[in-house]
Amino acid sequence: MSNGITSAEPNPSRPRFRYAGQTAISLLSAALALATASECHSITHLPSLLYGIVLWGWWGCIAGALWAVGSRRPALLQFSPVAVAVQVLLGCVLGLAHLLLLGAVGFTVDDWRLHASPLSIWAALLSVNRFGMEFLTYGFIFGVVGIVQFQVRAQRDSIRALELEKQLSAAQLRALQMQLEPHFLFNTLNAITALVELGRQAEAAEMLAHLNLILKSTLKRTTPEKVPLSQEIEIVESYLAIEQVRFADRLRIEIKVDPAALDSLVPCFLLQPIVENAIRHGIAHCESNGTVKATARRDGNLLRLEVRDTGSPMPAYSKPGNGIGLRNTRERLAYFYREAYDLVARPLEAGGFEVAITIPYERG
Repeated sequence: MSNGITSAEPNPSRPRFRYAGQTAISLLSAALALATASECHSITHLPSLLYGIVLWGWWGCIAGALWAVGSRRPALLQFSPVAVAVQVLLGCVLGLAHLLLLGAVGFTVDDWRLHASPLSIWAALLSVNRFGMEFLTYGFIFGVVGIVQFQVRAQRDSIRALELEKQLSAAQLRALQMQLEPHFLFNTLNAITALVELGRQAEAAEMLAHLNLILKSTLKRTTPEKVPLSQEIEIVESYLAIEQVRFADRLRIEIKVDPAALDSLVPCFLLQPIVENAIRHGIAHCESNGTVKATARRDGNLLRLEVRDTGSPMPAYSKPGNGIGLRNTRERLAYFYREAYDLVARPLEAGGFEVAITIPYERG
């Protein structure tokens, strides 16, 4: 069963990465072989070309083999004591074999055959200095391949970790959305049930009609997503229409939206839970009429949203369980905007409560 997080699968980029590295090594060794042949005599001079190919083609093959092995078994290129000891022994063997092969190439040169014996050629090549250069060349290749592959693996692991974190964040946001929508739905259905029990069937039917409009718009959405503020205001207006059926003349509504802000993108279901809190914990506790006022305006590159009520102050909001809307809203804002948002929830001196949200303006 899928839980919204994809399982680990073979990375299709690994073969391309391995082939790209081997191609680069082949091109570099071919260029060095041609440069060596040109320096010795000419790239058209067969003995010089053969010498360049054996000199650099050997190390190109070694580097390509190390690259392929490191791509399949990264542990073999780690700089552990055992791995280094093995590589030292392997470097000595490969360096010696390379010198013997270079000596064999020397027999293809007429001047070498005329003026030197095989023993003298190999003796000249198998000097301590020459052997040391071979060993250092192998060590250099091993070190470069190991470091490059380590950096590439670290970058790949970092990208994989970021992708996993993104998937987890998306899953968390979906969970928040699933927590929020049933919360609203259950409250509305409870209100409809209460109206039916009181014999107010016409008002219950009106609430069902408004609920139908809300569900049609929300079921079309996929989470997580942002929607134009105009759509979010429609949800709020439908919800407030439902609540006005419940509270009748006890609830007054004021919605003021700057026309320049209507096309701004906001997280879906951003305002509805705040308005719901204002009614449940504010207006519902009023002994007289109460007002819910919602405003939205664009302020340069920022969008400012405010929801106020004239109901009871802070104590109603601080009761256990009443903070689900604000906590949920804050977590979703953090997902969409990281640190580029502001949410202030505070009681008003004259009574009631205010929630103010500031987010970047994004044109839909």
